[in-house]
Amino acid sequence: MPSVNNFIIVIIDLMAHLMGVRMGFLAFLVIGGGSGAAAWIFYPGRSKNANAIRFLMAIALGFIAAMASSLLGQYGGYFQSGQMLEWASAILAACITGICFTALAK
Repeated sequence: MPSVNNFIIVIIDLMAHLMGVRMGFLAFLVIGGGSGAAAWIFYPGRSKNANAIRFLMAIALGFIAAMASSLLGQYGGYFQSGQMLEWASAILAACITGICFTALAK
């Protein structure tokens, strides 16, 4: 029976193959926007003011967090562009940012 970790690794490898080894603007947009949107949609509870602006803010914050984690990790010397750790840090930063914003906004 396949596990969730194997599925995530396959998705990351597919994205790396389709977008090239280096992460670019589109990769940050897909990872950050997707995780921000998923956090807004799947976070439990009703929205106080369910409007499109907060949904778009969750997407934008996920995008910014993914880009910032990648740039800071490269600047700090933790990884180089295109390494798996860069992908993992971008996904983790975007998810955490999306969840925190959604928890405060809902």
